Amino acid sequence: MLGECPGVAPEVPPPRYPGRLTALADGETALLRAGKDPRLSTVLGERPGQFPRTSPSVILVMRYRCLLALLAVAAAAALLGAPAAAAARPTAVVAMGDSAASGEGAGDYEAGTRGEGGDWCHRSAHAYVHRTGLATEAVNLACSGADAAGVAFGPGTHNTEGSQAQRLVDVAARYQVTTVVLQVGANDDAALTGTGIACIRAFLNLREPPCRGTLGPLVAGRMGATATKVERAVRDVQEAMRRAGYADGSYEFVLASYASPVTERMVPVQGLQGCPYSKADAGWGRTVLFPALSAALGGVAERTGTRFLDMTRATEGFEACSRPLNSQEWQRRITVDPEAFIHGGLDAAGYHLAQESFHPTAAAHAEMGRCVGDFVRSGAPAAACVAGADGRAHLEGTALAPAA
Repeated sequence: MLGECPGVAPEVPPPRYPGRLTALADGETALLRAGKDPRLSTVLGERPGQFPRTSPSVILVMRYRCLLALLAVAAAAALLGAPAAAAARPTAVVAMGDSAASGEGAGDYEAGTRGEGGDWCHRSAHAYVHRTGLATEAVNLACSGADAAGVAFGPGTHNTEGSQAQRLVDVAARYQVTTVVLQVGANDDAALTGTGIACIRAFLNLREPPCRGTLGPLVAGRMGATATKVERAVRDVQEAMRRAGYADGSYEFVLASYASPVTERMVPVQGLQGCPYSKADAGWGRTVLFPALSAALGGVAERTGTRFLDMTRATEGFEACSRPLNSQEWQRRITVDPEAFIHGGLDAAGYHLAQESFHPTAAAHAEMGRCVGDFVRSGAPAAACVAGADGRAHLEGTALAPAA
């Protein structure tokens, strides 16, 4: 049919019966072909005895039919392309890392991560990855207690689960991943849990020196070692996306630090209300320990070309024991007997209940998730989430040190 288009193929062939009326298809206007009648030849601008040239009206009809053919081809192409469009992958935002990202402390843990088969990853339905508004789907690969090696490629397992980077390859094939948020390092040399236990032990045993005195000199070295391990994990996450077919820069990659769960500004007799540590040690944790880890992670982000979100102050003013009622706070108080927490004696259920201590609540995750979403949409290379007096977490343009 496309061969009938003027200028594309030869003109229409001569009629089999010159001098007769040749009917055009589809009821189109009939055209007289010149034959032996000189009058007809004169009308058509031809000389008697010659085969007629294609008239302007024929050309118009041919162009019309050609247009219809092109439209039919375009419609067919659209129909053939419809299944591919219908099969387009849904977009997804992915969280990776440890308990801070999994949603430890927020409750409502996903089936399969509540101890079934030894999996205590405690991935919460309230985790901030579900509150960013960045994609149609939210995928949580983070696992409570994971360290940087558990994120990177490797044969090891944690809570029965393998490499998060390897699982990201599969997720990125099923979904169109638009954003990856990584929060890891607390369980490496930074040893936040061990530091917390040391501070509780010092509070309960007056013969123990303050944890800020024993551990303070170790902070710089510990954070440097942590940064090295986290950097490897970051590069493996980037490699995982490449293996899944993503070009560098085709998705957003955010490395986040940790919200301080402690503050020296506590309610009276805090030791009996779920915060068994001294105000001085808590102040050191808030103004020295957590900022030092954040600075180390910020350096990793800069070296790897990753965006960085400082979460150090994300729950400021809503830390554990900072309010008369724990329901008003964004960080969980200790959830078990502190003596058993530091000296052992907890059964498996008690140990994993203790995991929830000093972790963000569901309310905190809602605010942090909104702040993460605001940060990704801002396009800024680095910023900070800071809790405000209005009970909302706000995005600050630059990372800020905690107020003294």
